Amino acid sequence: MYAITGVTGQVGASLAEALRAANQPFRAIVRDAAKASRFEHAAVADLDDTAALTGAFEGAEAAFILLPPLFDPSPGFPESARTITSIRDALLAAQPARVVVLSTIGADAPHENLLSQLGRMEQVLGELPMPVAFLRAAWFMENAQWDVAQARDTGTFDSYLAPLDRRIAMIATKDIGQLAARLLGETWEGVRVVELEGMVRVSPDDIAASLARALGRDVTACAVPRDTWEQRFRAQGMHNPGPRMRMIDGFNEGWIDFDAGSRKGTTTLDEVIAGLVARG
Repeated sequence: MYAITGVTGQVGASLAEALRAANQPFRAIVRDAAKASRFEHAAVADLDDTAALTGAFEGAEAAFILLPPLFDPSPGFPESARTITSIRDALLAAQPARVVVLSTIGADAPHENLLSQLGRMEQVLGELPMPVAFLRAAWFMENAQWDVAQARDTGTFDSYLAPLDRRIAMIATKDIGQLAARLLGETWEGVRVVELEGMVRVSPDDIAASLARALGRDVTACAVPRDTWEQRFRAQGMHNPGPRMRMIDGFNEGWIDFDAGSRKGTTTLDEVIAGLVARG
């Protein structure tokens, strides 16, 4: 049996679906006891509760680790550092045979940014004694969910990615879940890094065209000026927008990217956008 964290999010749900399709039993690790009833096998544990997390991992053949996203971290990333330490200590105590960790494009970026949290997780969990695979996923296509309402109502959406015709690596969460399920069933030695992106790269203009097809109306992407980002993010309630801004800079300036050799998913942008529009 596998032990799965993050199972109620988009990637975790896709992983659970892939494991069910393969008739592979898994234990869902959830923070909210009310959600445990959704799964045949479940354990309740907060990732910062090392003792409870150890119990949730015990007896698992393999574990899947997903660090909860934190878009407005405190300076120095103390919140994620605490969680990473708890995860490491729980895995050391429970000793699953292997570990698959959801990481990200940009985990090895040369400049500190929001994704550096996952780079630090790679450093810490990469020192575990059991085999560890880091699944570095590209920008989620599903991030376009935040653009659907504006595109439907106004025919435009705001894009922090720029230039608007510049394509970057993106991936559907369905493909991440399917690859994670395969990796959990594989065997290897030491640490491995697996990079995953879609069949083709995607620009804001491509997202606009896909939204137009799904919504049945013209849609245009509008670049948000860089000098307005901080004010916008603080108006949304962020206290420390710098790491998020530097992450976007990394994509726009090209220092967050994959080298040659990434694996390719099969889900298209149109499939993802159509699903987002259908869900409203």
